Amino acid sequence: MLERLGKSVARRPYVVIGAWAVIALVGGIFGGAVFDKTVDIDAAPPGVESMQVDAHLDELNPEGPAVLGVISGEDFYSPALVAAAPVVMERIREMPGVVEVIDAYTAGGLIGDDGRSSLVSVELAGDLENEEALEVADQVAEILRTMPAPLVQVGGELLGEQEFVDRAVREASIGEAGAILVLIILLTVVLGRFRVGGVPILAALVAIASALLLMRVAVTVVSVSEFAINIMTILGLGLAVDYSLLVIARFQEERELDPQANPVSLLGRTMAQAGRAVLVSGIAVCIALGGMLVLGDPMLSGMAIGGSVAVIGATAVGLTFVPAMIAVIHARIPAKGERRWGRRRDLATQRGRGLLGRLTSFAQRRPIYVSAIVTGALLIMAAPLAVLTLGSSDIHSLPAKTEERGAYESITNGFQDLGVEPVIVVVEASVSEPEVRALLDEAASFGTVDEARQVPDLPSSVTVVEFTPLGTSTGVDAQTLVRDIRQIDSPLSFAVGGPAAEVVDSIDHLTQRLPLALLFIVVSTFALLFVLTKSVVVPLKALLLNALTITATLGVLVAVFQWGWASDLLGFDPWGALDVTTPLFIGMLAFGLSMDYQVFLLARINEEWRRRDRTLAPREANRIAVLDGISKTGPVVTLAAVAMGIVFLAFALGSLTAMKEVGIGMVVAILIDVTLIRGLLLPATMTLLGQWNWWRPGKASALRPGQPKMEATR
Repeated sequence: MLERLGKSVARRPYVVIGAWAVIALVGGIFGGAVFDKTVDIDAAPPGVESMQVDAHLDELNPEGPAVLGVISGEDFYSPALVAAAPVVMERIREMPGVVEVIDAYTAGGLIGDDGRSSLVSVELAGDLENEEALEVADQVAEILRTMPAPLVQVGGELLGEQEFVDRAVREASIGEAGAILVLIILLTVVLGRFRVGGVPILAALVAIASALLLMRVAVTVVSVSEFAINIMTILGLGLAVDYSLLVIARFQEERELDPQANPVSLLGRTMAQAGRAVLVSGIAVCIALGGMLVLGDPMLSGMAIGGSVAVIGATAVGLTFVPAMIAVIHARIPAKGERRWGRRRDLATQRGRGLLGRLTSFAQRRPIYVSAIVTGALLIMAAPLAVLTLGSSDIHSLPAKTEERGAYESITNGFQDLGVEPVIVVVEASVSEPEVRALLDEAASFGTVDEARQVPDLPSSVTVVEFTPLGTSTGVDAQTLVRDIRQIDSPLSFAVGGPAAEVVDSIDHLTQRLPLALLFIVVSTFALLFVLTKSVVVPLKALLLNALTITATLGVLVAVFQWGWASDLLGFDPWGALDVTTPLFIGMLAFGLSMDYQVFLLARINEEWRRRDRTLAPREANRIAVLDGISKTGPVVTLAAVAMGIVFLAFALGSLTAMKEVGIGMVVAILIDVTLIRGLLLPATMTLLGQWNWWRPGKASALRPGQPKMEATR
């Protein structure tokens, strides 16, 4: 089927290219509107206890979003401040969309602990649309900054979230543009011609445009955040480049084997093999992303949908657009040995075996030692995962220099009555009842409680108490307090909410759904690789190797982002935990991309095994198949990994901690996977297993030497 597809595309390349040009144009025009359709995602899955508490509190005491300002750097009683404050606060009160203004000069607000700062809290109308609320918030911020003080910092959840979104979109755009520029230079040098090097980039742009168009439809059905769109574009860019490189390299090889064949025939053969790897790889990555959908977390689901759309676009482009472009420019693709850019080496047919080929040769000479040492090293790298702490990065994801982060830090550290956000307990009974007092007394007795405060001005039939935990709002102490309070044995109906409860509920929800997600990924991936290799052992080993990649990557992330190793070098402030969704997202994305390279190599190794010399002993035939398969595909995998690493550096070099976690995590995963796993552990273990790599029930006879014949590959 794929061979026929390749020939059909080669016969009508301009029709295929024209169709994709139309799709890209429509995607560019209408797909860009997807950014206007993104929404803020709840901090916890819908329906969990903390979300129910939030909804109940909104019913009891509806409040709109708040803009918080800290006026500091000058004595509170400065004549200039005292004179200006009433005028400024009155201007804000008169603004449409402002419900209430509480400040220390005119409305009994808070004065800072140092006596040189004060807090202004501006509540906005709750019925404002997000864009309207942001417009009002920006106007409030501008007016507050007219206060005659050395420092006025304006923040709050609304402005903090918007700053995160703006930075994420801006930095992703800059990073992607930089990555494309670097990739153009790299691919032009490696592939030897600007026109050839431009094909993967053009394919990536077409894939992203088509993905945006698909996403424009998807957002009408599901809710996604701007972060999901960033993931979609970055993944579409990386995968489209990977798939393009594989197809181009295989075309070079097929042409070298049969120089007299016409382009139609060559592209048919190319797509029969490389197209199969592209298709299986795309399905494998979608399976990993599908696991995130099974988890049922709103943030992860949005990113899974965005990523899946990108994979679909990249796979479709790799199977149609790229061979069409090759059919048009095939004469420009350098042949083996042709001098270009001062080099004589060719991507698909190098005189040497390439980096992975040399590593494979080394691993095959010492398979036991290599397997033991590499596995031990990976387990050591994974060790920090044993002390993983999960939390909510919230405002900590913003750089310390941002105004919104500065306002948060000033409020948290400078006002004794504020600081850590509380654990909220809602009891459906009056505080005058003995059972209520007993419940609250027991909750207040826990060692993780710093102080407690009853929320006033609520109906007498409901009691709401805020327990301020020790440590941070979502730290270990706060999470422990949530769990302890929920374990209290009481005849009353009560619920626990607040930021720490949202983290606890997210962890519990994800933990409960994780086995189902893993089962889906393992079974689906095993079935896919079994179809690809016709082996039971190879898929099992592939799953184990991917598990090593993931655990080692997450262990490095704990050391870097939780412990703070190299934080100064990488430009972020560690806050002692990872965001609750980060390990699962990076783990499953790393699984998908690892499977991407796994499929590239296993497809070629399996091909070499099927065409083996049947007169050789099976163990020797297996060794040769592994060495030849990795040597022939290794240069493509290495270049693809470098290209993907460059793409994810767009995240790693950004200023947002959450995006740094993704970028650095994926760069680490790619580095580990391509060197330690694919270069050493894969060939070492396949060499140790010998012909048993290809065992499946009922096929034992295939493992014995047969008659001297060669299997045809075409």
